[in-house]
Amino acid sequence: MRRVALALVLLPLAGVAGPSSEKAAQRRAEAEDLAQKIAEGANAQSLANRIKFLSEERAASAELAGVLGKSVDPAQRRNIVQALAILASPAAEQVLLSVLSDSDGAVRMYAVQGLGRMGSRATDKMRVLLGDPTLGVRREAARALGAAHQPKMAKALLSAAKAEGEPEVRSAMLVAAGECGDAKQAKALEAFLANSSESTRFAAARGLCLLGAPAGFAFAKELLSSKEPTTRRSALSLLEGTKAKQAAPLLRPLLADADKALAAGAARILYEGGDGSMLEWLVLASHHAGTDDKLRYEAELEKLRLADDQRRAILAKAGIK
Repeated sequence: MRRVALALVLLPLAGVAGPSSEKAAQRRAEAEDLAQKIAEGANAQSLANRIKFLSEERAASAELAGVLGKSVDPAQRRNIVQALAILASPAAEQVLLSVLSDSDGAVRMYAVQGLGRMGSRATDKMRVLLGDPTLGVRREAARALGAAHQPKMAKALLSAAKAEGEPEVRSAMLVAAGECGDAKQAKALEAFLANSSESTRFAAARGLCLLGAPAGFAFAKELLSSKEPTTRRSALSLLEGTKAKQAAPLLRPLLADADKALAAGAARILYEGGDGSMLEWLVLASHHAGTDDKLRYEAELEKLRLADDQRRAILAKAGIK
């Protein structure tokens, strides 16, 4: 009788926990099945995105790593490492580090790309790839080093940029040098402002802005004075990732600009740079805007992944129902 009574007490609890556990098991099973399909050659991008939606990156990465360790098929290894890079689970860091010296350039590229996405601090191992024979590997290595934000890597990136013949890769190296945060490298970055390549000059300016260096902001200010909308918007891109306090003298005047795309972009960059008031500014500006301008503001709010309850709270605070 006591057993029956105990069972009756526990039954509601099991009923609460059961469905949740069952759903978790279903998600994991689906993720592992998708991982197996990737290993068999299915599209890594779409299936990895589905796994991310399920929040089962770790389980799928473990499944893929197991297959990778036994695989000698170049195409299969490429597909698996690409998926691991998209999933970017920290649990796969050692696996990705282990294939940085793979003979396949695509495998090396995906591996260092994944390490960059997960913010790996193994910069000494990634730095070697700045001299890789494959363009994509050098570019992704630069981006990964920038994402690590280690000041000691800036000098290596600038040294590689001086020897780099591909403008696209050189640009990635210069921006990454700024992301590393070593202010002592500002002078070396400034030298690239005189380069014959426009993309190189822009990348150097952005790197300088990230460092908070006056030369970078001066470059952006000159472009913002242009009458060409495309030129002014390209100037705005130079200020992505800068600290609000440093960029405010250039960005705040843009909030009243007739070009609402420019105004909205300036507000978002200020918010991401630490000015919390700009989120309210964007929400209210969007609420009061006409249809065309509203699209400009909403495009920037989408980048910030504004939740509906946040929007409602901001509008309520302003007395708007």
